[in-house]
Amino acid sequence: MKFLRFCICALIAFGVLAHGGVEDWARAVVETCAALLFFLWAFLFYFDKSDEHKRVYISPLLPPLVLLAAVALGQLLLRATASTYDTRMELNLLVAYILILFLATQVFRFSDDWRGYVWFIMIFGFLVATFGILQQLTFNGKLYWFREMRYGGIPFGPYVNRNHFAGFIELVIPVSLVPLVLGKVRRERWFVVAICALLPIGALFLSASRGGVVSFGVEIGLLLLIMLLRRTGSGRSVLAGGLILLLAFLFVSWLGVKQVADRFSSMQSLEVTTGKRATMRMDTWRIFLDHKYTGTGLGTLQTVFPAYETQYDGKIVNHTHNDYLELLAETGVAGGFCFAWLLGALFFVSLRQILQRDKPFAASLHLSGLLGCSAFLVHSLVDFNLHIPANALLFLLTAHLATSAVIPSPPSDLPPRPSRHQH
Repeated sequence: MKFLRFCICALIAFGVLAHGGVEDWARAVVETCAALLFFLWAFLFYFDKSDEHKRVYISPLLPPLVLLAAVALGQLLLRATASTYDTRMELNLLVAYILILFLATQVFRFSDDWRGYVWFIMIFGFLVATFGILQQLTFNGKLYWFREMRYGGIPFGPYVNRNHFAGFIELVIPVSLVPLVLGKVRRERWFVVAICALLPIGALFLSASRGGVVSFGVEIGLLLLIMLLRRTGSGRSVLAGGLILLLAFLFVSWLGVKQVADRFSSMQSLEVTTGKRATMRMDTWRIFLDHKYTGTGLGTLQTVFPAYETQYDGKIVNHTHNDYLELLAETGVAGGFCFAWLLGALFFVSLRQILQRDKPFAASLHLSGLLGCSAFLVHSLVDFNLHIPANALLFLLTAHLATSAVIPSPPSDLPPRPSRHQH
């Protein structure tokens, strides 16, 4: 199953580097790879005779997602959608998410599996953050320094929209920050993990995403709250976490506080105004009120919105800057119930796992996942990161990290490692 784990990680990297996977060709790659990986797993599952690989595991996150797909399928079959094409395209992408989450449930089960995944996310997040900072300092108006932005944008790193870069970073930061604060990092690896936390935090502030900065504050607040409730983390490890935050602030200061502040003010003028966003949300709510039970059809907001738009500015509205309202407008109460089920499973299961005092290493993994998902969900109140394929996929895998039962790895023939539950 190592190959499948490698392919899932590669798919995440591809989605992020392909501008978040928002273009049709990138979505097609994600969907095709999801199908091929599922068929590969089915082939291996059928021919593998070992008892260990003869069980199918179901994540608590899967049933609500499958039910949401069933709602979208019902919209298609009953022709209860404003755009059959858009609903079909969104359903294809949702099925791809379901397949990848299902595969991740099968191949990420043991502590060593998750340890490899965590290292991948830390290093990849560090590299993307470094690229984003370098591109920002040498920006020539083009993505990757050579690709023209046909429809405009406020880019940062590989993303056309800096807020979507912030959504990615919100999911990455806790994977390195939480083990540092909880003292779950070996001394010889402390510097590497600290750098993998420092650069993404600095990049987040440099991106000048208000939603991203607020969401990061939510991560820190929740981390402190859970540490108080569990009474975990020595004073030394908490000091280490505080040192990382201080270094991140000094790093941003070194690059120039004035430049960052100017970036905050100048970037806001290029975005959708606060007043426009408020009217978009009210108009989306009106769409929901007119289609309470099954919505207008998954992925149809852009088609339906012009008839409800009260502040027309000549621009196309493809998303409403609030993932929850958009879901309600497109899928009604039925879709809202599915998403509420998903969130309930995420928070209930992950908190139960975190509060288990006999599994400190696993609890740190669950806490990393829960903090990342919490920040991402807060950001979704003012943006549409769940409609960015790479971010949505990483969110689901982070949610799986928060809720999965981390099984101790089976013993090997190699000499035993020191019995410390650390990265």
